Amino acid sequence: MPSTKLSNFLNTTYTGPAGPQGPSSMSDGTAAAPGLPFADNTATGFYRPAANTLGFSTASVERMRIDSSGRLGIGVTSPTSNLHVIGANVANIILTSATITAPTLTLATWTTATRPSSPSNYQVGFNTSLNAKEIWDGTYWRLDPTGPGQSNTQRAIFGYGNNGSSDVSMTNLVSNAGVVAADTTGVGTARRHLAAAGYGTDKAIFGYGLTSVAVSMTNLVTNQGVVGSDVTGVGTARFYPAAAGYGTDKAIFGYGTTGSIVSMTNLVTNQGVVGSDVTGVGTARRILAAAGYGTDKAIFGYGQTPSYVSMTNLVSNTGVVATDTAGVGTARSGLAAAGYGTDKAIFGYGNNGSNLSLTNLVSNQGVVGSDVTGVGTARDVPAAAGYGTDKAIFGYGHTSTQVSMTNLVTNAGVVGSDVTGVGTARHGPAAAGFSLTA
Repeated sequence: MPSTKLSNFLNTTYTGPAGPQGPSSMSDGTAAAPGLPFADNTATGFYRPAANTLGFSTASVERMRIDSSGRLGIGVTSPTSNLHVIGANVANIILTSATITAPTLTLATWTTATRPSSPSNYQVGFNTSLNAKEIWDGTYWRLDPTGPGQSNTQRAIFGYGNNGSSDVSMTNLVSNAGVVAADTTGVGTARRHLAAAGYGTDKAIFGYGLTSVAVSMTNLVTNQGVVGSDVTGVGTARFYPAAAGYGTDKAIFGYGTTGSIVSMTNLVTNQGVVGSDVTGVGTARRILAAAGYGTDKAIFGYGQTPSYVSMTNLVSNTGVVATDTAGVGTARSGLAAAGYGTDKAIFGYGNNGSNLSLTNLVSNQGVVGSDVTGVGTARDVPAAAGYGTDKAIFGYGHTSTQVSMTNLVTNAGVVGSDVTGVGTARHGPAAAGFSLTA
């Protein structure tokens, strides 16, 4: 005897023999017209987007799917993990439970050539070509910064200096392989023996230096050399200072010489704004080097008093400093430094009567392993910037003449062959990390 049954989902009837029935089937459907919709809401339901795949649709749009391997994708049609979520406007994922075991989150990986063609804003992935995490800011891929100005970068902006006959006004962008675009000239006032620190992820604050006289100025520079008008009157005019990033948009400039050697620091923004100079910050010295410590302090090391010194100290934006730590490896001046991790620095090269080829790893307490020697070409007054979080690019400087070279250095002094022919040979430049990757 035939019987009529009303489907729980569809306002349709089934007519057939009474009693248990075999399996029924439905059309695959689409996201816009699900194969198994609800009677009063046919734009919402289930459909089959591919073999052994179940799609969930609301308002005629696919919201999630389970693929043939049981992987759940939300906002993605080809999930690659048990739970794969993509969304341009995802602000939070909220988990509520008495006990939550933190999952292991794995970043998507790609190469520079296979990056997503239409990335979502702030999409993050690991670039195996660069061996680094990067983030899409809506316009460019940038290395994801995790520390003070010079941390986690893979390129550096080198600027200014002296080519042996005159001071230069130029910048160039350098990688660990010495790759460089054509020099950009006309970048504000030509000068040498200045200092620089990273600003954000793609600019640098260059400050102070020497023309025919010591200058009190800063300017903000990008990898293209773009710069606003020089800002003058930024505290005490001096040259041979050192600098390190403070936060992401300021820099601590310290020490140097005005004609006499000074013990001072000041905090500078991209506009040159500065509080009163803070004096009496440990031992007065010049031709030293500095690197960021955490996000609001800096390790200043070595220099000349006028004798060569082997010391470090930890400085904040207000000049607060613990007692100087002496006996930190080879006394020298005219060296360069870059951050290592967030609480150490690699100091390299310099001069103690003759040019040196050495590096050492220093903490805020001045702790140092034995000096590592034979690290490429001995030279003084180079510049350096962090590479990744555990290496540094050292560039340019002076042997018996100005040099155009870079090398990549780790905390152990390991270095590939020097890379030469990297733009204009010069000494006394400054450098800062640059994290824009594309």
